[in-house]
Amino acid sequence: MKNNRLVAVLLLMSFVASAQFTQKPLPYAYNALDPFIDAQTMEIHYSKHHAAYVKNLNAAIAGTETEKMSLKDIFASVSKQTPAVRNNAGGHYNHELFWSILTPEKNTKPSPELEKAINESFGSFDALKEKLNAAAATRFGSGWAWLSVDKDKKLIVSSTPNQDNPLMDVVESKGTPILGIDVWEHAYYLKYQNKRADYLTAIWNVINWNEVSNNYKAATKGKFDDWQALKDFHKIMSQTFHPSEEGNLEPIRKRSGEMVEKANLLAKSIIPDEFNKKEVVAAVQKLATDSKKLDKLVRSKKSDKELTESLTKLHDVFHEIIGLCTNEDH
Repeated sequence: MKNNRLVAVLLLMSFVASAQFTQKPLPYAYNALDPFIDAQTMEIHYSKHHAAYVKNLNAAIAGTETEKMSLKDIFASVSKQTPAVRNNAGGHYNHELFWSILTPEKNTKPSPELEKAINESFGSFDALKEKLNAAAATRFGSGWAWLSVDKDKKLIVSSTPNQDNPLMDVVESKGTPILGIDVWEHAYYLKYQNKRADYLTAIWNVINWNEVSNNYKAATKGKFDDWQALKDFHKIMSQTFHPSEEGNLEPIRKRSGEMVEKANLLAKSIIPDEFNKKEVVAAVQKLATDSKKLDKLVRSKKSDKELTESLTKLHDVFHEIIGLCTNEDH
């Protein structure tokens, strides 16, 4: 008997140690969202449904290459995954987002930046609510309604079936979700029965707009925001190259030395991990070398044609770096 217990404990410890994904603690009590979402629904939803997605996801990826992947990496190629991985990875991610954008705190509001984006995309906050509720109400069967940021940093509303989400390569409206509304029946049936519309009206009372605003800020953050030295070089490049396109070389004649300084700082800067590859390092070093060549031409009072050609080549190297970091055509 003792041996059997020991084996069971060891097996449990092995599973826990190898499990990649875990549930975050619910950030409030089960009854915190009453009367809009009842305690029993919250408890069953979190401790049974969401917990099952996590357990089944870890079982589905155990011993496979997917075990080494993040959720977002899984979603990027989810069309190649098994239905068990697709459904349970989506179920885990979707619920983690869902819990985070609900709150018992009263009267939270979108940030000024998010409010502006809502007005630009939908006309008004009420129009957004109407559109999101329509997406949720018309989702046949089980699924989700989403407010997301698309690749152009614009807000979009969409809906997905089952546990799919806008990060998946199988969906039509792709983006980064910042707010998701669960319209599976287990999210509302105990309190609202088949009255999904009543649930959708009630849920707006517990949306955590502080968190949604944080999600919006993160989703619209520029790709190079963490590489300040590149942004600094880009600034002086813009302020000198664009005037040269109109025949005005005075800015580069006055600031070629400053450009060398910014290029050298860029060459010495720490390249963010996501961009740190040999091609980028080589291009950054070339940028520093070519900046010095351009400065030498300026100091030697070379012709406008020679300066323009040199500055254009430097501009091309800069955009080569951008292309290498974004996998876009140079």
